Amino acid sequence: MKVLVAVKRVVDYNVKVRAKADGSDVDLNNVKMAINPFCEIAVEEAVRLKEAGVASEVVVVSVGEKSCQEQIRTALALGADRGIQVETEGAVEPLVVAKLLKGVVEKEQPQLVILGKQSIDGDNNQTGQMLGALANMAQGTFASEVKVDGDAVSVTREVDGGLQTVKLKLPAIVTTDLRLNEPRYASLPNIMKAKKKQLDVFSPADLGVEVKSHLTQLRVEPPAERQAGIKVASVDELVDKLKNEAKVI
Repeated sequence: MKVLVAVKRVVDYNVKVRAKADGSDVDLNNVKMAINPFCEIAVEEAVRLKEAGVASEVVVVSVGEKSCQEQIRTALALGADRGIQVETEGAVEPLVVAKLLKGVVEKEQPQLVILGKQSIDGDNNQTGQMLGALANMAQGTFASEVKVDGDAVSVTREVDGGLQTVKLKLPAIVTTDLRLNEPRYASLPNIMKAKKKQLDVFSPADLGVEVKSHLTQLRVEPPAERQAGIKVASVDELVDKLKNEAKVI
């Protein structure tokens, strides 16, 4: 069984992101970049399936500029077999990413596609669902457990009321939640081996996709600073402030 995993290059989650002075975008100069944490969980799950003898090959794909090859190589060091870059310029919105991934799916014919449920930069939580609709594949989102049994996969997913288990016929799409697994660290020997693994580069035209934007970014600005709290001397004073100042009661 072939497993396709999508990964995204994002600002490292430990870095405090700052907006540019003109509000045009986020300032990425000299900022540490990394694999999106949810995508890293997706890679780990695919590698575990391979180690368990369920998957025969793990292919990692990323959409973006040449710099995203760094994150593909990281995924290869974590245990993936080969990589694919779909080269684009600038930011690409979820719908276009889904169309490009559909092109890769048609080319690679994987039995299972695993994506992070969302990226920590856009937080859109859209690409997996859009890919499922475009490719006409069953999908299990927000997965906290994945079990492959023959030509089907059972996905335990987190919902508002608790847990829900769905059984999907392969080929299928799974998007990962935080509690699915804990990603491993890449060892130095595997990092060196990853440099020699196959990495193919495609253009959107190779996949029959036209890259165009449907969204317009108006402005980027930091969230408003939180106001300092106050201490009250009694319950009566608290009730008075909630009623007359905050006007919540």
